[in-house]
Amino acid sequence: MRKIFRTFLRPKGDKMATSRTEEYLESLFKLQQNEDPVSISRLAKHLNLSAASASEMAKKLKVMNLVSTKGKKIYLTKKGDQAAKKVVRRHRLLERFLTDVLGLPWDEVHEEACRLEHGLSPKVEEKLAIYLENPQVCPHGHPIPDNKGVFPQNTTSPLSALKPGDKGIVSEVPEEDPEMLKYLERLGLRPQVEVIIEEVAPLSGPFLIRIGKSKHALGRDVAALIQVQTEV
Repeated sequence: MRKIFRTFLRPKGDKMATSRTEEYLESLFKLQQNEDPVSISRLAKHLNLSAASASEMAKKLKVMNLVSTKGKKIYLTKKGDQAAKKVVRRHRLLERFLTDVLGLPWDEVHEEACRLEHGLSPKVEEKLAIYLENPQVCPHGHPIPDNKGVFPQNTTSPLSALKPGDKGIVSEVPEEDPEMLKYLERLGLRPQVEVIIEEVAPLSGPFLIRIGKSKHALGRDVAALIQVQTEV
């Protein structure tokens, strides 16, 4: 039984397999989608580390040619970018499995996937992708790269950019805040749901949105975190 179980795990000798390294690369990759380059202090905050610890880890990853630094900014190298995409792929496939197959709520699967992603072997990863019929997005709508690191193309805009009368289909919602996800669930604000902007309050006030027959007030800070595909 132990021998069989070990075939599902990645080789112990793989230096890239340490969870700490992968978490660092994955976080840097995600932050770079909205902030490029990323400051080491911003990365430290995202990882809940001290700036000193983040800087020390950056030095180690630089030696491994996974990141480069310039002053207090940090960048993924080509090698680091490829490694990060592999982690993102495993993470989002696991989120799909935990939601679609095991029936876990979407506000719980991010943390569970974080625990599992570091031990998944490439063989099981691909078997999992086939079993799930190669999904293109995670339960929160974020794209899943293929096994070559290529992401599906998807042009979106933040919900906060829409004006009264505009319509959009929810594409992505924040995945790392369980309370936020529970709130969005109560509103029915999930990927593939149509949302209509009824009104935008002045002076940085909330958005009045309509989902089906229901209307809700949505703060601008929350609206800015939700990506939509606008209807033509």
